[in-house]
Amino acid sequence: MFGKQSEIGYRHALEGLGQKTLVYGEKTLMVEFRMHRGAILPVHDHPHEQTGYLVSGRMKLTIGEVVYDVSPGDSWCIGSGVRHGAEIAEDSVALEVFSPLRKEYLPDSVD
Repeated sequence: MFGKQSEIGYRHALEGLGQKTLVYGEKTLMVEFRMHRGAILPVHDHPHEQTGYLVSGRMKLTIGEVVYDVSPGDSWCIGSGVRHGAEIAEDSVALEVFSPLRKEYLPDSVD
């Protein structure tokens, strides 16, 4: 699969947080998150391993009991079932890869 840059296809995930699935395969899925200053991603967990990279902006990322000050170029890996959340300090863009595939993040046209 190949994904071409486009401004269409973003979904409203939470207040101040948009997401777009960029590409996916049988075992992984890559998502771009656009997050606005002041947005909160509540602490949660899921069965997917999640690997991320902050492209721009700043945020506080909680993984388990540890809080990280995240700057552009920083990356993380969150294990399956590990509780995590974020507070967005500046408008930010992050790329994240999930494994196994998160079916709820597939484009609407995919079964």
